[in-house]
Amino acid sequence: MLGLGFMTFAFFLGAGNIIFPPLAGMFAGQSVLPAMLGFLTTAVGLPLLGLFAVARAGGGIPEMTKPLAAWVGVVLSVAIYTIIGPLIAAPRTALVAFELGYQPFYASAEGSQVVYSAVFFSVATALALYPGKLMDSVGKILTPLLIILLLTLSATVLLGDAGDLKLPVKGYESAPYVTGFIEGYNTMDALASIMFGMLIIDILKKKGVTAPSAQYRYLVVAAVIAALGLAAVYISLFYLGANNAELVPDAQNGGAILSAYVQQQFGLTGSLVLAGVITLACLTTAVGLISACSDYFNSLLPRVSYRAFVFLNALVCIAIANLDLSKLIGLSIPVLVASYPIAIALIIYSLVKGHLATPHMTLIAVLVVSTLFGFVEGSKVAGVEMSWLAFLPFFDVGMAWVSPIAIVISASIFIRLFKISPVTEVKA
Repeated sequence: MLGLGFMTFAFFLGAGNIIFPPLAGMFAGQSVLPAMLGFLTTAVGLPLLGLFAVARAGGGIPEMTKPLAAWVGVVLSVAIYTIIGPLIAAPRTALVAFELGYQPFYASAEGSQVVYSAVFFSVATALALYPGKLMDSVGKILTPLLIILLLTLSATVLLGDAGDLKLPVKGYESAPYVTGFIEGYNTMDALASIMFGMLIIDILKKKGVTAPSAQYRYLVVAAVIAALGLAAVYISLFYLGANNAELVPDAQNGGAILSAYVQQQFGLTGSLVLAGVITLACLTTAVGLISACSDYFNSLLPRVSYRAFVFLNALVCIAIANLDLSKLIGLSIPVLVASYPIAIALIIYSLVKGHLATPHMTLIAVLVVSTLFGFVEGSKVAGVEMSWLAFLPFFDVGMAWVSPIAIVISASIFIRLFKISPVTEVKA
């Protein structure tokens, strides 16, 4: 169980988990606590619920959307796997590892990004080719080393002298919790939780754990271990950014703040340790993403082997990983803002399905509403004029989807409660 939990933690702890919290902490400043709580809600709470939902449904999106036609689950799965895999999340792991774990030492090496991404994904491919051994290679070898390095960094942040907190900026001055909540989208972990949940169940089957009740127990324990580990990392990185804003006042991503802090505290030795932390964290996540995507697409197209999909995913990742990190982040934000309401709605539906009056109709309504409002929010972030919808609750803070989804699910629960009479309860 510890090996499985460590593996799950390592899969989640990747590029976004390291570069976004310090930047959010810097922007939040004096509002760091509510901002951090908002971030923890989406970056820890939702992935935890996502793994619970997969465990409860006995599988990923195909099981969650079972009341509907099979193509609905396929479309949703392909979209999420593409976003979280070769399109955004997986290439970002190599970009972050390159900029924080390699470039500080070899800044002038021409063409090195292409070579680095090729080597990075070659290693990730070698590990992903043997999914049955992932728990042994990642959970029992790489993650313990990663945890030791992270504990060293976290201790210096939490036990060191606190700097002067700056005034909050960029939305954190008026709505720090909500801004932190939306910033947590960037980790992509709520989307990844559905993927990793399916991968973990597949790994358990390969380990001989075939009973659904046993799979549920293992998955829940793994989820809790991963959530506790992620929370510890985020809290230390948030305070690092808030207390050291003066190091890089014009930082474009949290990686610059983290690098400057480590260089100031530990010099070259610290920079080498940070390079190890970043590289290991990004590599383990890349392995998990490539393996999960390849496993799903292999199940969808069994004539194409799992190994072929691993190589194909790796090649696409190498191509996209040669973009600039800030540019890739900028391109990904509208996509994430549009897709997150769908993932959140699906997770909540799966958890409360047994309390709904008409699960089939409720699922249709939840997916339609979340897709519509996700499109609205994504378009707004992309720069499309949407002020004519300003009358919607929470529209100004980017969460117009909350009320409609809450109304749909609450109405279904309410209807079911009114259909249960005392006589029925006695007979039951």
